Amino acid sequence: MAEASEKSPKEQENTQKGKYLTFMLGQEVYAIEIKYVMEIIGLLPITVVPKTPVYVKGIINLRGKIIPVIDVRLKFKKPPLEYDDRTCIIVIEVESIIVGLIVDSIKEVLTIADEDIDPPMTISETIENKYIKGIGKVEHDVKLILSCEKLTESEE
Repeated sequence: MAEASEKSPKEQENTQKGKYLTFMLGQEVYAIEIKYVMEIIGLLPITVVPKTPVYVKGIINLRGKIIPVIDVRLKFKKPPLEYDDRTCIIVIEVESIIVGLIVDSIKEVLTIADEDIDPPMTISETIENKYIKGIGKVEHDVKLILSCEKLTESEE
């Protein structure tokens, strides 16, 4: 007999709607939709893969599953930063693609209603702006909401 606490994928998506995981890159706070987050892990040994873009740090073995890892800071063309005990990997899954995102630190999970999210500004088409899905307004602050789909796309 199924347990009453088990939720269907549709119910699970409804409980995740409007929830965002926020993380730091330097002094800036970014957010991604929680529905893409599989888990958050500390840094694991990373195997470098030759002839990959500079932001692709390599691959990790997570419980027998090989996962490519990208440094979001480098993908945004920010200066590299030495990893420390707050640096972690957010493992996300987008359309069956699993990728690890190296970020400076995790902040919190926030609820941001759809009506509090504005479309991204098109002041300039900087490398960072093309990854921004929206701007979330939280109290007197704003959070840059990133597109996980764009983050996992390869750049040719």
